[in-house]
Amino acid sequence: MVRNKVAPVEEGAKVQQFAIESPTPSYPSDSPGDRGPSNSISTTSSTPEFQGCWTVIVVSILFIINLLNYMDRYTIAGVLDDVQKYYDISDAWAGLIQTTFMVFFIIFSPICGFLGDRYNRKWIFVVGIAIWVSAVFASTFIPGDKFWLFLLFRGIVGIGEASYAIISPTVIADMFTGVLRSRMLMVFYFAIPFGCGLGFVVGSAVANWTGHWQWGVRVTGVLGIVCLLLIIFFVREPERGRAERDKGEIQASTEATSYWADIKDLLSNATYVTSSLGYTATVFMVGTLAWWAPITIQYAEAARKNVTDISPEEKANINLVFGAITCVGGVLGVAVGTVVSNMWSRGVGPFKYIQTVRADALVCAIGALICIPTLILAIQNIEDNMGFAWVMLFICIVASSFNWATNVDLLLSVVVPQRRSSASSWQILISHMFGDASGPYILGLISDAIRGDDNTSQGHYKSLVTSFWLCVGTLVISVILFGISAITITRDKARFNEIMLAQSRYEDSSVTGSIHTEEKKTEDEDVSQVQHM
Repeated sequence: MVRNKVAPVEEGAKVQQFAIESPTPSYPSDSPGDRGPSNSISTTSSTPEFQGCWTVIVVSILFIINLLNYMDRYTIAGVLDDVQKYYDISDAWAGLIQTTFMVFFIIFSPICGFLGDRYNRKWIFVVGIAIWVSAVFASTFIPGDKFWLFLLFRGIVGIGEASYAIISPTVIADMFTGVLRSRMLMVFYFAIPFGCGLGFVVGSAVANWTGHWQWGVRVTGVLGIVCLLLIIFFVREPERGRAERDKGEIQASTEATSYWADIKDLLSNATYVTSSLGYTATVFMVGTLAWWAPITIQYAEAARKNVTDISPEEKANINLVFGAITCVGGVLGVAVGTVVSNMWSRGVGPFKYIQTVRADALVCAIGALICIPTLILAIQNIEDNMGFAWVMLFICIVASSFNWATNVDLLLSVVVPQRRSSASSWQILISHMFGDASGPYILGLISDAIRGDDNTSQGHYKSLVTSFWLCVGTLVISVILFGISAITITRDKARFNEIMLAQSRYEDSSVTGSIHTEEKKTEDEDVSQVQHM
């Protein structure tokens, strides 16, 4: 007799079914002692608004805010040369701006993940975005001799963004399942490349138009206020794991466990660990390239013309082109990665005879592999053949974007619902700490060391291009780690199914025990009445 369906259900995919006689998992699952308060996880009941067009409205709002999130990160990159001159700082200190932002972001990521698994996520969004908007505005009023205060406010911006970026994918996961979930995550992660590209374009254009780089940064703060109102009035909290239960993929409740139990389980999940580290290695390259590529191209242009600096209009044009290829290439990459992964995992079209559950991990590995030669060709041709370099950069950005949505889908397939915010928070913490938080600063340090006292445009260009070879190395590591994930994913998906089945059995046994207790109590009352007759 079929007892429970736990495996993710997709058209054309095999559904794993478990009989009630199935053996209990040999590894420890969620024991009653590990369970936290049950009222901390189910913040709402199932409501009709999480069907049909309402879910589209919620995803659209989350997309817009994620777009602004990444716009804000790279408006500074779009006006980086102006910021360096305003505060009179070196390449290493300029890289530290992004590093400081990311340090705050990663410190608060696990905190937000802990809260997101236990409390109402909508109000976590509201508080976080209010902090973000306030810090963005405050950072633009810091005088030129107070660079340390500018760094502090850019760090506080990271606190606000952590509250949103960590929890949003889990909200989407609680509204959709299967292929539809993958598509919604794809839409959500379109915001990463599109937002990065807009950050370069808008920041540079507004700064050029107003004559002050500060106004290029304030744009996201103004739009952030609008997003704050959208969240308050239009976003509601879905019950955790509701979409999977409504579709019959799981029957167990999603009670919170102790945080230590969550961490131990995640560390024992080989697919989660290796895919997180592989993602980190790719993020190192992406974050470093996005931060330093525009200014490297500007130095190359100045070196070609044998001048110390190029005009603001030329800088704006370079940022516009880089922003455009980031937008288009990134969106294309997210779409291609998601579609190929879905088709491959379901055995559709050209993947009919090579269907595999390893598709998510393999697509991420292939993306990192394509990045290696295209990045090398791009950095080696910036000075002599910029047209060819733009094409290689475009392909590199497309390939690097394969994993934005696919890697999250991979995480959701091996991590149980009540641990997803924590899993997401630690993945983001690690990927930023050792990825785009440290990358820009490390590359700036290497560039300064290579260049020495040579402050010419040619010197800056050569040192930065040489430093980019570090990114090539991290891409090789990414390919290896995602390859390991492709090997371990079958075991960890089966493990996910067993954990959900164990939770369902525990829940059923609790209910049965309660019924037997009530029956025993009734029998005792009947006997007592007879004895008193």
